[in-house]
Amino acid sequence: MIDKKKRPIRSFVLRGGRLTVAQQHALDELWPHFGIEQRESVLDPEDYFDRPADTIVEIGFGNGESTWRMAQQEPDKNFIGIEVHEPGVGHLLMALDANGVENVRIACEDAVTFLQHRIAAGSLAGIRIYFPDPWPKKRHHKRRIIQPGFVMLLARNLGKGGILHLATDWQPYADHMLEVLQACPDFVNLSPAGDYCERPEWRPYTKYEQRGERLGHQVRDLLYQKLS
Repeated sequence: MIDKKKRPIRSFVLRGGRLTVAQQHALDELWPHFGIEQRESVLDPEDYFDRPADTIVEIGFGNGESTWRMAQQEPDKNFIGIEVHEPGVGHLLMALDANGVENVRIACEDAVTFLQHRIAAGSLAGIRIYFPDPWPKKRHHKRRIIQPGFVMLLARNLGKGGILHLATDWQPYADHMLEVLQACPDFVNLSPAGDYCERPEWRPYTKYEQRGERLGHQVRDLLYQKLS
């Protein structure tokens, strides 16, 4: 499922995590129902969800804990989760099956490639990116997924009024996100103070977030709306 083609700079490193027996079983049995196979053509969400509805894309969902909970809480929306790590995909597949969540489909590939080739311009109601790798060392900052070119791609895929929601518990990365988004004319910051927002009700409070707070990290949510 994972495309081996490389792009010049990746925001992720493929980890060698081992699939559990249950995760492998989920990939074998549940992927045909929930998975989006790699193709070059633009996808039509109705082909996967059998209904017209606002579509939300979550990039880098990790183990999918937030993904299935958001989808369960927002049954009127379609969710597409993107993740390159197969153990996380298997974990989400199991959660979808166990909780009877049907409004999620999964792409196991590079999010940049997926957004460039599979998503029609102006077709998304929202994009959510929670706790992406902050790449804290200065020499690795170029690997951060939130970069001017990527933000332009997100703007292309969002429809008018669509919401871009970012969250991080690494303050230097939050500052970087704010700087990049403020420089993009396609978005307006929804923070009254022009910086960060309170955690919206749709973003679940996760174990990862709790761990960050125990370490003294303050979580920052950024909400931007597509202007046109």
